[in-house]
Amino acid sequence: MTSLPRPTTELSTDEARRLALRAQGFLGAPDRKSGVRGVLRHLGAVQLDTISVLARSHELIPYARLGAVGRTTVDQAYWTDTHAFEYWSHAACILPVEEWPHFAFRRRAYRSRPHWNHALPDGTYDQVIKQLRTEGPLTATELGGAKKTSEWWDWSGTKVAVERALMYGEVVCTERRGWKRVYDLAERAIPEALLHDELDDTECLRRLVRLAGQSLGVGTRADIADYHRLKGEQVDAVIADSGLVPVTVEGWGKPAWADPAALETAPRGRHRTTLLSPFDSLIWERARTERIFGFTHRLEAYTPKPKRIYGYFAMPVLAGGHLVGRVDPAREGRTLVAKQVTLDGPKAVPAVAQALVEAASWVDCTNVRLERVDAPELRDPLTRELSRALA
Repeated sequence: MTSLPRPTTELSTDEARRLALRAQGFLGAPDRKSGVRGVLRHLGAVQLDTISVLARSHELIPYARLGAVGRTTVDQAYWTDTHAFEYWSHAACILPVEEWPHFAFRRRAYRSRPHWNHALPDGTYDQVIKQLRTEGPLTATELGGAKKTSEWWDWSGTKVAVERALMYGEVVCTERRGWKRVYDLAERAIPEALLHDELDDTECLRRLVRLAGQSLGVGTRADIADYHRLKGEQVDAVIADSGLVPVTVEGWGKPAWADPAALETAPRGRHRTTLLSPFDSLIWERARTERIFGFTHRLEAYTPKPKRIYGYFAMPVLAGGHLVGRVDPAREGRTLVAKQVTLDGPKAVPAVAQALVEAASWVDCTNVRLERVDAPELRDPLTRELSRALA
């Protein structure tokens, strides 16, 4: 099998793109045997978000790589048998439990902050820990209530205390129940062999930089830092000893590093065709997405409706290793509604139809309805493709 250029030579733009696709699980046969847990360990972090259109983002991530894995199966894979924990990584993320020791640097940093914007009544923190010890696992509501008022961030003292304990590492979110965090003491939830903060900051950072490089395949300093939201200087301090190797990538104009194991074999295999969550680690960083795919994408859920271009939760369509369009989906009963479809051109029509029909089947929809197609001349071809795929 053909090898890619050695680390001392330049990678082409196409080679870098294919490295990224394979590292993220979109090129080659899907590892269905390892399943959802395999996806989590392969990626190192799966981002959580409150928005649910087709499904929540942490469900969409394994679906995009494995196909129509059951949604209950996804949650069970994350949250049973102490396989994962939730913590601050790229954002709020599900993380493999074996990475608990490597976030010690972040727990220490949080402990050194005196208040982080929320006042905490005397005794509340200790009371929450005591209640979890005797009654846990519990949600914030079960601990006494999450909010003082209906305002989103107007947390109760109990909620402030338990979130602070989570950041400090004394408490762990062990699952989501009706999207509420379920908290338990770390001493109960984390396996004893992993429950320590013994690793110094350098060792933690070295591990996370290496993991980021492996999950990206190839990346710039900014790409690697962004994966677990490290500072650039933190990456600089450890990257020489991280096991990643320096490369140059055609057209990038910035130094890059690659996973040496990824460079040993040219990435080949079948490309996945799928809708992508905007929070998918393949595309969650806008500058990298533009550099690798020549595709500009921004989540518009928080943009005022009149200013949206592609829709509330426009999902990029991946096909043939390229981003070929966008779909802004919704659900009405057992119909998947494509509220707005944007295609790169006529060649994207079959891929977008395939992605829509597979997604519909996954969320138990039996029909797909088109509303707006940005290129009117592609509406009829897309309608015909959908009819064939649904037949």
